[in-house]
Amino acid sequence: MSAAKTKVPIETPLDGGTFISLQKSSVEGDLTMESKLNLLYKLQLADSKIDQIHLLRGELPLEVQDLEDEILGMKTRVENFQLEIKDIEKSILQKKLDLENSKSLIEKYTSQQNNVKNNREYDSLSKEIEFQGLEVQLSEKRIKENNIILAEKKAVLVETIKALDERALDLENKKRELDSIVAETAKEEDELIKFSEDIQAQIDARLLAAYKKVRTNARNGLAVVTVRRDACSGCFNKIPPQRQMDIASSKKIIVCEYCGRILVSADFEGE
Repeated sequence: MSAAKTKVPIETPLDGGTFISLQKSSVEGDLTMESKLNLLYKLQLADSKIDQIHLLRGELPLEVQDLEDEILGMKTRVENFQLEIKDIEKSILQKKLDLENSKSLIEKYTSQQNNVKNNREYDSLSKEIEFQGLEVQLSEKRIKENNIILAEKKAVLVETIKALDERALDLENKKRELDSIVAETAKEEDELIKFSEDIQAQIDARLLAAYKKVRTNARNGLAVVTVRRDACSGCFNKIPPQRQMDIASSKKIIVCEYCGRILVSADFEGE
């Protein structure tokens, strides 16, 4: 024996109001409840077709956005590498100047040693020569280290620029593909959007808000569905005969007690 399905409480589609309050006010205005439900169904058809057009684009819009963000980050990285390389080259140049200066001083002090008058002056010059010799070694060491770092930075920069060019090519191809799809469906999408806006203008604000809230929460964006084979065509749960009669009469708003979608007469499909 199969277990009975458990009904899940459906959240009201309106804050501070319900579909009951909407149907009580259905006599207000020029439109009958049947006309309102018919408009909702047509709005759902238009919005579903727009969803299908967006579905054709797949993940392309997101892929394009991701590539644009990645390229922006890589460009920033390239700029940072270029600045670091300039700083390292400047440091190497300075160390080379320091090296030449130290070598000149060593030659100068060595020459002065030949003309000293006492041991104290000789020892003082010897210390200066020794100090400048250490400066020469330090400058040579720093130049060697910076050259290694510079070579590494330049290699990474070349690889980054190469990767950037590849990403830019990918972006160009993705944009071309997306533009092609958009161009093919642009006219139809514009017509559907205009049709959807025209219908929305005919529906009162509270009913439209209810529709949009159900549509946001419903799978596949289906907020308005018909009854097919005695079941809700949104969640496929069975609808009792008496409830089907109420739906067919289009006298009030009826929602599926399982999924919360708005149920309308199957006769609307023929229209």
